[in-house]
Amino acid sequence: MATMKDIARLAQVSTSTVSHVINDSRFVSDEIREKVMGVVRELNYTPSALARSLKVKETNTIGMLVTASSNPFFAEVLRSVERYCNRHQYNLILSYTDGDSQRLQKNLDTLIQKQVDGLILMCSESHWQLNEEINQRLHLPIVMMDWWPTVLNADKVHENSEYGGYLATKTLIDAGHRDIAIITGSFKKSLALNRLKGYQTALLEADIPLRQEWIFESHFDVAGGIDAMQQVLQLSPRPSAVFACSDTIAIGAYQAMWRAGLQVGNDISIIGYDNIEMAQYLAPPLTTIHQSKNNLAKQAVEMLLQRIKQPELENRTLTLEPRLIWRESVVKRRNSQS
Repeated sequence: MATMKDIARLAQVSTSTVSHVINDSRFVSDEIREKVMGVVRELNYTPSALARSLKVKETNTIGMLVTASSNPFFAEVLRSVERYCNRHQYNLILSYTDGDSQRLQKNLDTLIQKQVDGLILMCSESHWQLNEEINQRLHLPIVMMDWWPTVLNADKVHENSEYGGYLATKTLIDAGHRDIAIITGSFKKSLALNRLKGYQTALLEADIPLRQEWIFESHFDVAGGIDAMQQVLQLSPRPSAVFACSDTIAIGAYQAMWRAGLQVGNDISIIGYDNIEMAQYLAPPLTTIHQSKNNLAKQAVEMLLQRIKQPELENRTLTLEPRLIWRESVVKRRNSQS
């Protein structure tokens, strides 16, 4: 494999001149530059990315750790993160824990050893405890997306999930529904608690009594939606609408209603949360709360790159506002004023 010394010998210049030409780090006359580049092409020389990273202490690589991977929401976010990293000529190393707290410690350690320039952390497990040694080593530029189990010196970008829960519930109320159940994810997750709080606020604002027996704690997945919706269908009287705190929960609720011979919308209205791509293809298409996965990813990547270049900046928190996507899974009741 050719080296800079080989190029310098054949071009009859110094090794430092070859370095300046290849890295464009200092003025070199056009004549010398062309002479060096001619040898570079002749030897098919490719600069070592590893050697450069050791010299400038940058790898042009971002690490991203995600604690859950089965929900399509995360896949859509990751796809956007990779796209924005690519636009800025950064590589992305993805690491999943799949709900395993021990893997979280191990994978974080691996990313640190890879000498990534910065980290994006997307953790949905607010009850996890981190090894203090790992916490102390997290001194590189970091952006948290939504949540992290411990206090970190980091920037944060998240969506206003409490407002999203409020907006979902108010949408059902404005459509004439007063008997509204909610299916949440685990209360160990901050997002579940935030969306539940928004639900409670909307009911209080509309002077609708809160029924504890209509609050179902489940999981942010299809199986959780099926199980909880089967319990909803056993209620008497039965609610006219359900707020599913994720689109995956809503998909499970659809399945439970189909098994019971009921029709979404006509029998019970359902509103979801996240606006994953498949939501528009359900039958009927799912009314849902949209949080922009693309904007979440864009802001996280750009915030991290700015932090890498300007580490002295004060920590920032950016809150993104969700919005309603109206489709056919919510049917307006006759007593609706909207």
